[in-house]
Amino acid sequence: MNDESPNPEQPSSPYAGRWVARVRGRVVAQGGTPEQALRASQHSRHKEKPEIVFMNTSLALPPLLEKLLTILPADQEIHLVGGAVRDLLLSRISPDLDFVLPSNGISLARRVANALGADFVSLDEERDTGRVIVTNEDGTRTFLDFSVYRSPNPSTVFGQSLEEDLRARDFTINAIAYNPHDGTIIDPLDGGTDLRAKLIRACSSTSLSDDPVRILRAVRQAAFFGFRIEKGTRELMKQSVDQLGRISVERLRDEVFKILHGPKPDASMRALEMLGVLPYLMPELVPMKGVEQSEPHVYEVWTHTLSVLDYLDQIVSALRIGYNAEKTNDMFTGLLTLRLGRFREQIANHFAKPLNVDRSMRSLLFFAALYHDVCKPGTRTVEETGRIRFFDHDVKGADVAAERAHAFNLSNDEAERLHIIIKNHMRMHSFASRMEHKNQAPSRKAIYRFFRDAGEAGIDLILLGLADLRGTRAQDLTLETWTVYLDIARILLENYWERPEEIVAPPRLLDGHELIKELNIKSGPVVGHLLELIRENQAAGKIENRGQALAFAREELEKGTSSAA
Repeated sequence: MNDESPNPEQPSSPYAGRWVARVRGRVVAQGGTPEQALRASQHSRHKEKPEIVFMNTSLALPPLLEKLLTILPADQEIHLVGGAVRDLLLSRISPDLDFVLPSNGISLARRVANALGADFVSLDEERDTGRVIVTNEDGTRTFLDFSVYRSPNPSTVFGQSLEEDLRARDFTINAIAYNPHDGTIIDPLDGGTDLRAKLIRACSSTSLSDDPVRILRAVRQAAFFGFRIEKGTRELMKQSVDQLGRISVERLRDEVFKILHGPKPDASMRALEMLGVLPYLMPELVPMKGVEQSEPHVYEVWTHTLSVLDYLDQIVSALRIGYNAEKTNDMFTGLLTLRLGRFREQIANHFAKPLNVDRSMRSLLFFAALYHDVCKPGTRTVEETGRIRFFDHDVKGADVAAERAHAFNLSNDEAERLHIIIKNHMRMHSFASRMEHKNQAPSRKAIYRFFRDAGEAGIDLILLGLADLRGTRAQDLTLETWTVYLDIARILLENYWERPEEIVAPPRLLDGHELIKELNIKSGPVVGHLLELIRENQAAGKIENRGQALAFAREELEKGTSSAA
């Protein structure tokens, strides 16, 4: 055994604070003492005698894991595995804790749930997998899954050992096990070294073909951690793309939305396109590549879309609570935070109210951005002057996005939100054009109609409109035009959040029954039309009380406006 002091490089190791067993320079196991590291190395297939060395600084266990240690029987063979161990080594908190054991996964999960006062779900009876759902004080949830060892052989449900289970996993950084009883770590595939090298490497030559959804997961994790994908693994990903058709649409959808929720969504989508994933995932996006556009667009449609994702990521980040605007050296971002920074809390609250508990509002907005120009290829026309137009691409694109939403089994609320965003995404540009070229700010009635049609999606439309502008003009964008767009955004947000009852949602002065009685008319579409005209004129500041509302309705009725409607 070697108990020499660690060298200067060792503090950066993901095994800092532990005794590790190394074979030919590779870490194969870890423990809290030299003996534990040696014992843990016996799970490895290496026949050589390992070298035992110390790495400084210790792992910090999350409180829930420490509490679990007081519940688990001392003689229960169990290991924490997967992303939770990876996150421990990276000093991150994981919302998912996956445990493996030789048998009785469901029964142990039920026992843990009872002890914690948490919810229990029998996740997969065939694979003997149970789930414990712990609801935290802030409303977030932590998932603890207990399953029996998996087998690297797809034809066999259960594995015979911990090492078999680890070798059946996706990537080496996720194939590390932690023994909560004695603190030992088992790492037969050298995932710790790949963590230090910031490398994503497949566990085996069949890792991607065994479960092709791992192609998307590799791209997502590379973006999330800032890692690179090992060359051989990239080749395995390409070879397995044609197997995506056998994966359930729900699993594919979940990976897409996790990608869009995370960092660098533009780079991730470009990677999926280059890997050939899109025809199996979102085929309607494929025709966008190479479709040329007229000025002021500087990119073709697909590159423009990716650019919009990138700028939307920057804009949402710059408007988050805690963002330090002084650190930016981008004049456009600085001006954004100066003009709209006071709405940070409201924007955060908007994103904190998802339409589905399993998918974030951020990911839904980015999905809308991904699809906002999906129908440009099919609506492209070229005028005699050479100008390229895309008539009704917004309306038709909204329908295509809604179809994809239903194909992905999104909720009706999510599908409706996508439809509203994409159908109305040109309205910010219309407002800005009138202000820039005619010096006309949005009228009170126009603001009312914008939020009447968009509702809460108006916030998404504003953010997407800003990103769409930057993705359209990129380096050609002037501060003058950017300022106009920020002024439009400020006007809309001020009315929505700071004085909604004046314009956005004026109080009702009459209801339908009152209108029918006062005007002696029959129930029907005329009533709804008159009520909407009253609200529009309230928003415009032309009607202030019930008497004025009735007088206006009588006048409209006499003019025949309502019958024409």
